[in-house]
Amino acid sequence: MNRTKQIHFTEALVILALILGMIFTSLFVWKAEPHVALLACILVVSFIGIMKGFSWKELEASLVKGVQSGVQPILVLSLIGILIGAWMSSGTIPTIMTYALTIINPSYLLITALFSCMVISSLVGSSFTTVSTVGVALMGAGMAVGLPLEWVAGAVISGACFGDKMSPMSDTTNFASGVSSVKLFTHIRHMANTTVPSMIITVIIFFIMGRFAEINTASIDDTANMISIMKENVHVHFSTLLSPLLVILLASRKVPVIPSLAAGIITAGLTAFLIQGVQISEFLQILQNGTSFAIDHEVVANMLNRGGLQSMMWSISLILIAFAFGGLLEGLHIIQVLLKGFIERIHHKGSLIASTAASSIGVNLLTGEQYLSILIPGQSFKELYDKLHLDRKYLSRTLEDGGTLINPLIPWGVSGAFFAQTLGVSVLEFLPFAFFLYLSLLFTIGYGFFTKRV
Repeated sequence: MNRTKQIHFTEALVILALILGMIFTSLFVWKAEPHVALLACILVVSFIGIMKGFSWKELEASLVKGVQSGVQPILVLSLIGILIGAWMSSGTIPTIMTYALTIINPSYLLITALFSCMVISSLVGSSFTTVSTVGVALMGAGMAVGLPLEWVAGAVISGACFGDKMSPMSDTTNFASGVSSVKLFTHIRHMANTTVPSMIITVIIFFIMGRFAEINTASIDDTANMISIMKENVHVHFSTLLSPLLVILLASRKVPVIPSLAAGIITAGLTAFLIQGVQISEFLQILQNGTSFAIDHEVVANMLNRGGLQSMMWSISLILIAFAFGGLLEGLHIIQVLLKGFIERIHHKGSLIASTAASSIGVNLLTGEQYLSILIPGQSFKELYDKLHLDRKYLSRTLEDGGTLINPLIPWGVSGAFFAQTLGVSVLEFLPFAFFLYLSLLFTIGYGFFTKRV
């Protein structure tokens, strides 16, 4: 790096504090959406870059490079929005909702949502696939019986992220073990030390919440009416479930996510045409704007009128800005300088694990990208783990708990933005109830400081 352009550790800390101050003031004081706050951060950091000797052309190149790295998640989000609309029109999601409302006792809906999402995410290794299939249907069931939607979202996300962390099919699980140079199943076995107690506590909490929740009796009494209304608008049949079963099968066979989603959309279109009698022109309109059933019942209308490409534009625009901002921070070497400064101050195993977790969280906050939150700290801390004679499996576990599981708790994170848009509950609303995500992090840090065997 050119000496005149060098940003020092103290300066990087001031920039970090300024960025976080702007974002948190915007979100919590002014109750604004995160988009404008991130754009303001881009302008402020760009100004600092120019003051340090960077040209606008260099800054612009960093912004563009950041956006380029976001193309894949943006395509995935677009296809999932389209897929949800397709599954609504084909009767897939209404069928799952109907079965859920018929079979599941409302008092056990939270625990059912948790376990259902755990099983599916473990099979497919993808929280996105899990949330966009069974997660959406369970949210509809929760709405129907009057459960707080942020509770249901917390259960769905906790279960979905279990597989994203523990499944050998998960890309982040393979990525964390690969970055740390740890064997995959060694990495998975070691993560059980934080995963098992975190999930046990999560199960207990959701069981108690479900048993003592004030279920809306009027909604329960109206459930049969809601099921009847859904059946009047959509043909409920087991055959409508073939499309999501195909997507889950393809994901479990490690077929890339974009072809898997495309297969789901095509088969949903065939189902909509053959079973629901939806015309091609109508189906294409649904793919763009989502379903628009003419239903007088407000709850059922909210349950069924979902999806479409346009429904994901809030998330897509946020991710575009977040990735551009992450590219700018990388281009100015701010993240690298911060990590180097932290590493120079670490001399104990407990502080090493805590600093690794803090670095993963910091990269998540600054870039909104879970892969970078694994890659950058993983590469930066690897040699220090060797120096302090700490097995790298502790590094890989910490990267998962501080990287993979924290990204959904950040409003401008790829996972956070997707979950919020798909489930219809903001990150700040579901965050307190996504128990599994932050309990795993607390166990990781706690083991590092309070036990000999971390």
